[in-house]
Amino acid sequence: MTALLSVSDKSGIVEFAKGLLNLGYEILSTGGTLKVLQENNIQALDVAKYTQSPEMFDGRVKTLHPKIHGGILYRRENAEDRVKAQEFGIRDISLVCVNLYPFKATIERTEDFGEIIENIDIGGPSMVRAAAKNFESVLILTNPADYNEVLMRLQNNQNTLEFRQKMMIKAYEHTAHYDCTIANYMNKRFNDGFGESHFIAGKLVAPTRYGENPHQKGAYYEFKDFYSKTFQTLKGEVSFNNLTDINSAVKIASSFGKRPCVCIIKHANPCGFALKDTLIESYIQALKCDSISAFGGVVAVNGIVDLELAQEINKIFIEVLVAPQITQEALALFETKKKIKLFVCGGDYLEIPKDTQDFKHIEGGFVLQDSDSITENEVKNAKCVSKTQASESQIQDLEIAYKVASFVKSNCVVYVKNSAMVAVGMGMTSRVDAAKAAIKKAQEMGLDLRGCVLASEAFFPFKDSIEEAHKVGVSAIIEPGGSIRDEEVVECANTYGIALYFTGKRHFLH
Repeated sequence: MTALLSVSDKSGIVEFAKGLLNLGYEILSTGGTLKVLQENNIQALDVAKYTQSPEMFDGRVKTLHPKIHGGILYRRENAEDRVKAQEFGIRDISLVCVNLYPFKATIERTEDFGEIIENIDIGGPSMVRAAAKNFESVLILTNPADYNEVLMRLQNNQNTLEFRQKMMIKAYEHTAHYDCTIANYMNKRFNDGFGESHFIAGKLVAPTRYGENPHQKGAYYEFKDFYSKTFQTLKGEVSFNNLTDINSAVKIASSFGKRPCVCIIKHANPCGFALKDTLIESYIQALKCDSISAFGGVVAVNGIVDLELAQEINKIFIEVLVAPQITQEALALFETKKKIKLFVCGGDYLEIPKDTQDFKHIEGGFVLQDSDSITENEVKNAKCVSKTQASESQIQDLEIAYKVASFVKSNCVVYVKNSAMVAVGMGMTSRVDAAKAAIKKAQEMGLDLRGCVLASEAFFPFKDSIEEAHKVGVSAIIEPGGSIRDEEVVECANTYGIALYFTGKRHFLH
């Protein structure tokens, strides 16, 4: 029995090789893997000696040889194949352990294109694909996490066809993900990220109980390692819908850096937000915006949840709480609430990967775009187009309202007063209807909008939204501008003494 070992990730390879030797395998190996094995007194045959063909071109060619691929690919049940293998002295390579050059790690570390090119593996994917193709006779491994199980199965005669089929699928996933990463990188480097093909490749983190509804299967995946390393479940089981809501909540809260804000989400839209001096004050003020919708919602806290804050949160039913840290005292208190789910995300503050591209599924395909974001000085550099100018505190409220509005389904408007959201209208077919809906909800909640500011993620097509804002005492407005009726809108703002700012950038969210 012959095993071929050639790995870039050398973790666990020494112990695995020892296990194979104890099972009676002879080992073929190459380059760095061979060196590690020899340094650990593990007997292995150099592939170059076996093939009688030296490594060439600084290692670009070393396993591309009939004695390697023939040993992997020949059909054991085919008499002619067996004769041919014997004729040319081709070993029966029944186990292949290969993982690939670290292309992904290289592009994250350097822009040196020469180094990047040299970290595109050729022989590795060829061996993996060959072994996977011949899975009926060959066991293929691409992940060190599988070494222990493989040794156990070999020791107990459990190297079944079903198991080899499972490993074959893993192998093709490995090479597919590798090729997708290379193709997407090259398109990013040479085609601004939009090539003839675009590939979406993720690693399974875990299945969810179901999808959006119980009759739908579901699971969640990650592009890098954010959810497997940075996102942790402390209590409960995360659902498909929890994940999408957590994503919305953390995106909003983390966009305010290290400031102690709290965001409350219901069905992917914010129903509460505040940025006060303390987290407990932020939570109390955020809840006031719409305590009815907050029931059963998702709360993102941009800081440590201590016992005092936990006691406040515990006063109503919150389905999901996510924060960078939750103290042991707070955890003990939450244990008394059976249905609350607790997650930590980030270090000292909430974090999110901030992908550079965004896509949405459409039937038969998907649409792809650069990810949207509000630049650091977008509000600061907004142009005052009215006679009245906003005060410093109003500018702070405008920044909060504008940032939150960029994460709210269009058409939307967001009202903020004293660093807390006091009304929100979202997902409406008419912007003035969004304004009216927000005002009506605020009135139902008993909130005083006088003196608040207003943000819209897109321009006001008519002055009617300004008129509605004036009725409830809005003092300042921020919007992109760009309507053919901008002059009419500005004139209306001047009539009512409202400070009006244009940013010049729209933030639709559909």
